[in-house]
Amino acid sequence: MTIYDLTKKELEEYFESNNEKKFRATQVYIWLYQKKAKSYQEMTDLKKETIALLEKDLPMTYIKTIKVEKDKDVNKYLFELEDKEHIEAVLMKHDYGNSICVSSQVGCNMGCKFCESGRRKKVRNLTAGEIVTQLLTIEEELKAKITHVVLMGIGEPFDNYNEIIKFIRIINDPKGLAIGSRHITISTSGIIPQIEEFSDFPLQVNLAISLHAPNNKLRDELMPINKAYPLEELINSVKKYVEKTNRRVTFEYILLKEINDTKECANQLVKLLKGINCYVNLIPYNETENIEYERSNMFQIMKFYDILKKNNINVTIRKEFGTKISAACGQLRSKKEEI
Repeated sequence: MTIYDLTKKELEEYFESNNEKKFRATQVYIWLYQKKAKSYQEMTDLKKETIALLEKDLPMTYIKTIKVEKDKDVNKYLFELEDKEHIEAVLMKHDYGNSICVSSQVGCNMGCKFCESGRRKKVRNLTAGEIVTQLLTIEEELKAKITHVVLMGIGEPFDNYNEIIKFIRIINDPKGLAIGSRHITISTSGIIPQIEEFSDFPLQVNLAISLHAPNNKLRDELMPINKAYPLEELINSVKKYVEKTNRRVTFEYILLKEINDTKECANQLVKLLKGINCYVNLIPYNETENIEYERSNMFQIMKFYDILKKNNINVTIRKEFGTKISAACGQLRSKKEEI
């Protein structure tokens, strides 16, 4: 365990259990996340005994940057963890601020057929600290603040639910990175029990559903998780989530050439989502050499978009980043580990 794995409440409990005042947790948090201290020796308002205790119990362990690929307004990072496993994160520069897409697992067990991450199985979950230090490492390199966070990198966040919740609490804490809850989005391929649990989470974090197909037959082919949590059950859980939280949900839909980009699919999607407080994010596909699917052309994407728009479905086409780099999720990790 590292210092970055602890929420402020957990750190307060740690100090109290060691006969220290719990306000030490606030001091340490400010040093870590606001002053960006890289060692306990920099924390000049802590006693030597306190520093010695922290150094013994809670090391300040960072991840290591192995490679950075850059394109216009986007950087793709490959990180190495202490056990020599690899993960990725993506920085995207927008008019409204700097957004980062982080990984939540080493590999992924969801097995989505179009996804490079899913092609290579899950090795383990990341700890909250390993996710937090993705942000800290990129902020240090960027010399600027990360304002928005998306849990949409390698892994299924709801398959690592407890660590993800800790991560959100750490980065949202006013004494931590102070990233507003409405600037945090968590994406799931549709693990219904965790969607239901997440509906009770007190922070107003955004929920996104990786949908990618408008019927069970096609979704079964593209996303094996649909066999465990069929489309009707998933949509029903989303409706309950919206009703309980009064928050809009995003449906992500990667467009694959002649697979899920047809007029029939668009009309089925309209019928599926009608009446739900949501919007659809159409995503041009990032092709990889290991997977056979191709991206839809822009003419087909616009036809699909127009059908949704004319049927009063809120819809956007995601701005493309990183067309000249290894932009697909898991692609940089695969290149590194399959040399």
